[in-house]
Amino acid sequence: MQVSHFVGSLPSPSSGTFDIGPLNIHAYGLMIALGVVAGVWLMGRRFEQRGIGTKDDANAIAMWGVIGGVIGARLYHVATDWSKFSNHLADIPKIWQGGLGIPGGLLLGTFFGVWAIRRRGLPVAVALDCAAPAIPLAQSIGRWGNWWNQELFGGPTTLPWALRIDAAHMPEGYAEGTTFHPTFLYESLANLALCLALVALSRKVKLRMGHLMASYVIGYGIIRFLVEGLRIDTAHHVGGLRWNQWVALMAIVGAALYIAISSRREVPIEAEAVGPEAVEPEAAAETDEARD
Repeated sequence: MQVSHFVGSLPSPSSGTFDIGPLNIHAYGLMIALGVVAGVWLMGRRFEQRGIGTKDDANAIAMWGVIGGVIGARLYHVATDWSKFSNHLADIPKIWQGGLGIPGGLLLGTFFGVWAIRRRGLPVAVALDCAAPAIPLAQSIGRWGNWWNQELFGGPTTLPWALRIDAAHMPEGYAEGTTFHPTFLYESLANLALCLALVALSRKVKLRMGHLMASYVIGYGIIRFLVEGLRIDTAHHVGGLRWNQWVALMAIVGAALYIAISSRREVPIEAEAVGPEAVEPEAAAETDEARD
């Protein structure tokens, strides 16, 4: 099977690593690191705008969130692609070769992040809403790691932005010269748009606490469902859909139910002010003590 359209197509890098002096840098990990830096910057800025914490708080929370996220993402990938690792257990820690399942990363990363938020004495729901736009910003940058690794692309296409893959990474059954949908690019751009939309939503609409994070879950769930439908890498299928599409649907439904149920409460979840002026002196003292 061959679909070739080299004119105007998107090339793939010749290597997933590059050298800086004696250092050999894995581009996949570098993209994730750059995404984390951008996400932490945005979260810290939103912390200060909302008056609930500082950039140092954001850095400390993000550190734990990233640790949990990487562990969860790798475990999810290993669990959903166990046949690849069952006879090669030594490959499980090799995350630089690719293979991070975002659903697992979001789940465990959020768990670790909430623990860190509580440890620093910050309001959990408000802190999560501050983090909501930062997550897709980090994802939009981190997704470029798939481009460097020439992985997780979509089906064949002759669109002007089709992705060229070298022979070593060409999937079985496709002739050399076939070009594919750059699903990493689609998801990267969609995540960036989601980030901007969440920032705009938080500025123009008065939301209850927790609703911005729920909106992220819905938005990313939709993005992931559509992108997964284009991908051709090996995956478990249930009822005609890829497993990750079912996970995305469950996340969308769960977040939508949360918004619907919490919106029926008579007392708004979000306070009029969240800054220091809204905190009682005794509570403020306890918060300062928790940060020490």
